[in-house]
Amino acid sequence: MNDTPLHLALIGDYNPDVIAHQAIPVALQQAAHALRLSVEVRWLGTDTITSTASLHGFDGFWCVPASPYRDTEGALRAVQFAREQRRPFLGTCGGFQHAVLEYARNVLGWADAQHGELVPDAKRAVITPLSCALVEASDTVRLEPNTLITQAYGSLDIHEGYRCSFGINPEFAHALLDGEMIPSGHNAAGELRAMELLNHPFFIATLFQPERAALKGTTPPLAIALLKACREASA
Repeated sequence: MNDTPLHLALIGDYNPDVIAHQAIPVALQQAAHALRLSVEVRWLGTDTITSTASLHGFDGFWCVPASPYRDTEGALRAVQFAREQRRPFLGTCGGFQHAVLEYARNVLGWADAQHGELVPDAKRAVITPLSCALVEASDTVRLEPNTLITQAYGSLDIHEGYRCSFGINPEFAHALLDGEMIPSGHNAAGELRAMELLNHPFFIATLFQPERAALKGTTPPLAIALLKACREASA
């Protein structure tokens, strides 16, 4: 067992009633046990992230479900920090949505990019309601070969659970995913369910909630992959 703990920040506003918030600390402890290392997990409320000063001490970040967050800008600040500082990052559900929004604003330069849940009439809403809301649903996802997420799962076909009503706006999907951000998973209908950033040690975002498996005793592969990336980055 490695006695030097990894430090993980959970970006989101903790709510004990949210299943994902119950599951994520469990998932990380299961992954740490599997890897024979220790991990210290700290919740960072989005309204507390007023600068990047509080972020430097973390080895990795998980941007968690249950948005809208109390402070969208705080969440985006943390996502941008992880992307620019090349810190391992995982975003699930709401974390996926905010990874898209941060990339649109700060990489593509779309200053007017918005989240459709917050600004439904925005001309450039890069996140909009899904064609079919995925609330307490599960689905098969086909992963792209030669991607970090496929490496994590060791399979091209996975089955995951959701509690999500918003995803990437198809109108902007091509432009959003035509550069360093690439699609890495789709459902049977071809709708985007996972993406990742090229030229980054570990930056994955999923619309599904892999953490839920932890509450059934299964260690989520993405939790293991996240901690592996953190261990390598901190070595």
